[in-house]
Amino acid sequence: MTHRFDSTSMAKGLDVGTMNILSARQDASETVFVQQRNSFVEIEYSDMAEQMLSRSEVLHIRKDDKVYVVGDDALNFANIFNKETRRPMQHGILSSEESSAIPMIKLITEQVVGEPSFENERLFYSSPADPIDSDLSTLYHQKTLESMLGDMGYDPEPINEGMAVIYSELADNNFTGLGVSFGAGMTNVCLAYYAVPVMKFSIARGGDWVDEQSAQATGTPVDKVTTIKEDDFKLDFRTDVGGVEGALAIYYENLLDYVIEHISREVDEEDVEEGLDVPVVVTGGTSSPDGFEELFEDHLEDASIPFSISDVRQANEPLYSVASGALVAARSEEEDQPEQEEPMEAAED
Repeated sequence: MTHRFDSTSMAKGLDVGTMNILSARQDASETVFVQQRNSFVEIEYSDMAEQMLSRSEVLHIRKDDKVYVVGDDALNFANIFNKETRRPMQHGILSSEESSAIPMIKLITEQVVGEPSFENERLFYSSPADPIDSDLSTLYHQKTLESMLGDMGYDPEPINEGMAVIYSELADNNFTGLGVSFGAGMTNVCLAYYAVPVMKFSIARGGDWVDEQSAQATGTPVDKVTTIKEDDFKLDFRTDVGGVEGALAIYYENLLDYVIEHISREVDEEDVEEGLDVPVVVTGGTSSPDGFEELFEDHLEDASIPFSISDVRQANEPLYSVASGALVAARSEEEDQPEQEEPMEAAED
């Protein structure tokens, strides 16, 4: 049998987020996304539990007398057993406090990205910029992922998360504009002219910070706050004061002010072309609630930013934007390669 070798499926994009891991690949004219939650929960091992998990196709691994439920099912199990989920990543990078971080993230990534179509298939994966409001370094995180993806048979290349947003959302504007990715662990910002980044940085606050502050203020478990935020939360400020949604609204507004303040400060330090008129695109899972785009636009209008903003737009699919941009970058590089390698499983006719 001849292996069908389609140039449209020769590369992948991967968004390695604190809350979710997503892959993107091209299949004919459509982009196919695969997603898993980047978390796990530990439960006691029993033969019955192991059988039930396997029968229900719940993603899990056994280690000694523990079973770890991984990915999307982890949050459900955490709510059922009244436990907190654990995360391989914290603040946008691999967690230094979680001993199981690397094996867990490897398992989730393997589920999401699958095996390469051929040896050294090109894969662009998102990597945050170093945060300007913290001494966290992203280098260890970036290099560990690179090594892990290389071991899986890919040819991995990091792409700045903010730049991935611009690749994904600003093709119709010659890849010129300000991309802001509101993730769970960090917020990434990138200003680019014609696909060349002139300013990129991250801020060590995102959706997790909003959840943690809201949980603390209302005495509610963090996972419960996350569930409320993801289910039907709207930034319309009509919520009752004192409830979880009221707290979420307060901390969302605080996060936006904090991010805009840092954008103003950083842009001042850069040599920004005068008279520049650029679109701003917001994306990331944290930007998903209804009303986010309008709130961000309102707050931007009051900020002293040294260029004018033509419009503020939200990605159609905020959760998929970074993976999609990583795929655009990977495919554009593939197209520059004159020779493609042979697929791994090409068989003789």
